[in-house]
Amino acid sequence: MSSSDAQMLIRAFGDALDAEKGYSVNTIRAYRRDVESFAEYVAELSTAARGHTELSDSSFFSSVDRLTIRGWLASLHGVNGKRTIARKLSTLRTFFDFLVKRGTVSDNPADSVKSPKLEQNLPNYLPVDDMFRLLDSAPVESLLDLRNVALFETMYSTGIRISELAGLNVPDVDFSGRFIRVLGKGRKERILPIGRRALSRIRAYRDWLSALGKLTVSGHAALFLNYSGGRLTTRSISRILARLVRDCSLQLQVSPHALRHSFATHMLDAGADLRIVQELLGHRSLSTTQKYTHVSIDRLMETYDKAHPRK
Repeated sequence: MSSSDAQMLIRAFGDALDAEKGYSVNTIRAYRRDVESFAEYVAELSTAARGHTELSDSSFFSSVDRLTIRGWLASLHGVNGKRTIARKLSTLRTFFDFLVKRGTVSDNPADSVKSPKLEQNLPNYLPVDDMFRLLDSAPVESLLDLRNVALFETMYSTGIRISELAGLNVPDVDFSGRFIRVLGKGRKERILPIGRRALSRIRAYRDWLSALGKLTVSGHAALFLNYSGGRLTTRSISRILARLVRDCSLQLQVSPHALRHSFATHMLDAGADLRIVQELLGHRSLSTTQKYTHVSIDRLMETYDKAHPRK
């Protein structure tokens, strides 16, 4: 790609991923590589149409529409698997969100592009960036907004089942120890770590309930309440998630169970031990957990092809 202005934007994107999301060096490098590959494709289209690629930062990416993105994705078929293509599209969505915030483009053309349909025999999950997009784009302007964000931050942070999420009681959350107590299948109890982000969302939600005089702290009081003050059902949680997914323009079918799949996949992909993830998920059999290792295969093959001297 010959446009220095576009390269500067891509570097700024990498800096934003570091400063705002705290991504690792390797993750940022992968995102930049995806965007650079797309930019080269755009430059080639421009060369064919105009005979040059010297575009300013205000026009290089603003010339991109959904058809451009679909053309790039089509060029990847046969070279990359569907999951890798879905990840690259997720990268573009995040990159154009960055450009919209910066004022470089007026809207995100990747929002209206559907991800490749993934094989149904594998667990459905969200790429890391789409997971962040879902959680970060949810509104937090009302009590119910806070509850909704707390719900799914908790689910993604711990990997618990939707039934376990609905069954959480107030005493099950230990804010100082940063763990939750979950009653799983067969009434088997397990203690799980929970992230600070999820805990802060739960605390904000409970503080608002307290300010409204609706806080209940008895041993069997539900942690997450419906509009009437009763315990949320699993069906209600599914409907809330479907609405959030639609509102943040994710072109994917995302069930609450997909958040559990995402938790397991992202943990394993980052190097977590398979048996530890088995314990966190509450699986009796290790073979049940092994189905989540599919995502690492793309990365494994990529690394092998790059590193092995005799392919």
